[in-house]
Amino acid sequence: MLPKRFTRRGLVFAGLSFVFAGSAFNAAAVTDPIGSTNVTVADPTVPRPPGTPCVVQLFSGLTFTDFNTRPYTYTPPTGCGTHWAKVVLEADFSVTAGRQFDRTATLWLGGVNLYFGTTQEPSAAVAPSWHVERDLTDYSALLRQAGNGQAVIGNIVNGTYTGVIGGSARLLFYPASPSAPAAKAPDAIYPLGSDAVGNTVALGNSDSQLVKALSLPRNVERAYLDVFVQSQNADEFWYTCVPDQYAAQVQECGGGNFREAEVSIDGQPAGVAPVYPWIYTGGIDPYLWRPTPGVQTLNFMPYRVDLSPFAGVLSDGAPHQVAVNVAGANNYFSATASLLVYLDPHVKQVSGQIERNTLVDQPPTPTISDTLVTDASGNITGDINTNLSRHFIIQGYANTSHGRVHNKVEQTVGFADTQGFTINATTYRQVSDQLTSVSSSSQSSVGAFVISKYSEQLSYPLHVDFTQQVAADGSFALATVVHQNYAKHGEHQLFGITLYSANVNDTVDSGDTLNFDASGHLTSHTGQHSTQAFAFGDSLGGCYRRNVGTLSGVVTSYDSGNGCPNNQNSVLWFSHPDGSPDGGNAVLGW
Repeated sequence: MLPKRFTRRGLVFAGLSFVFAGSAFNAAAVTDPIGSTNVTVADPTVPRPPGTPCVVQLFSGLTFTDFNTRPYTYTPPTGCGTHWAKVVLEADFSVTAGRQFDRTATLWLGGVNLYFGTTQEPSAAVAPSWHVERDLTDYSALLRQAGNGQAVIGNIVNGTYTGVIGGSARLLFYPASPSAPAAKAPDAIYPLGSDAVGNTVALGNSDSQLVKALSLPRNVERAYLDVFVQSQNADEFWYTCVPDQYAAQVQECGGGNFREAEVSIDGQPAGVAPVYPWIYTGGIDPYLWRPTPGVQTLNFMPYRVDLSPFAGVLSDGAPHQVAVNVAGANNYFSATASLLVYLDPHVKQVSGQIERNTLVDQPPTPTISDTLVTDASGNITGDINTNLSRHFIIQGYANTSHGRVHNKVEQTVGFADTQGFTINATTYRQVSDQLTSVSSSSQSSVGAFVISKYSEQLSYPLHVDFTQQVAADGSFALATVVHQNYAKHGEHQLFGITLYSANVNDTVDSGDTLNFDASGHLTSHTGQHSTQAFAFGDSLGGCYRRNVGTLSGVVTSYDSGNGCPNNQNSVLWFSHPDGSPDGGNAVLGW
């Protein structure tokens, strides 16, 4: 039987990382990247309405060589009004050739997160650059006033780690027009963090909280919480960990592999936010992510929790504690969240209360089982299984100018994980299969009539096959195959009629083998390859398809439009008139 394996945490250049919102919906506008070693992804850019945007530069030409923040000031644009059809953040980053960890990157304004992602790792020969975008239309209330912001990319530059990270960022404001009316955005934004300019909070264990006491207006009609929780440090590879009782036996990290963000109001469970298993560009084997990173690695998407059942409670004039913790956190998760509220302009006071909350009696406690067998020679085979499924309903009413509105959130959240092991004298193999799934609906009704309803289904499958094979001379090879997917279907209904529906599917498959001599020095790598496929379609005729393939760190295929009418990527710009709870990225299905 092998001694404790050459751990990935020591071997794999642990760090943090990226997902670029690259290539535009118009495939003809994209330069053919075949033959390139630079960052190349299939992700679309944020769709834009017609018209020329006003541009506000947040910063330009900054470099990040230490752990100090980079402050900037923000002034709203002139000449585009104060209510916009669309607001888009664009940022461009790069890192010089050399050696550098992947780094967490965040942008802030007035305590509110504008962007959360990670950076691409360079190589001795490649100085990668990448572009990210985020739809910030739902944050328009924040952007109507001047404020202070900062860019945070902690980085070390010395004789060993030489990569200098650089970046620029700007906001694009698309003015409202008859063909592109002003979006119905939330009326106010409240950050949960304690930093007035903005930064994340470390959640070291399940009891650690990102929490803020908020005194809100007395006429809150609907409320949503945008949540980011990013694994860090010992939790970076949480999806491969096992419950503590098995850790020594299978030579893995303990703490289990169930992670989920829990949202509470005044200590009462108010919703959950599943954790996406982002893998950063230094994760497991850095060659897996060159030049195409994992799903959302460079540009995380927030999970939006519907807190509208609590609208009447939040409007009572008293301060209320809104909090986020990560069940299973084990040193640690980096967290931020922003509360978005819609106000009833026709009343000074909204009243109401919670009518039903079945999440209260369902703590996030997974069931654990195993089929592990150890033979007479000490060889281990078998699986460790972790499962949890919860169905809950949270319902409350709010007395508004429209009458008594009942807001109901019904959700089923599932988590299923199997860690399969084969451990003997020459082999250490771990196959991780994980699936997080969400089926939810949010509806508002007056009396017996359902006025509006938003339904969505989410799926986060992850497959990691890691095999360490030792040769007779003591040299060894580490072969890794990874499959990641993000799938979402969303549908909006008004009085029972479907107004809009969309599907998005983002898949990355990658593989590589690292070869080491008997002293543990990396001698070569073989079989480096990856593919990414991004597909989008909606009920308005929007269609987007793009596929990227790479071999040995070079882009070898780049297909666009396959499966779309006339083989063209196109999408109709669309803004929800009802302020729907899909995170302000309806066209992408986020």
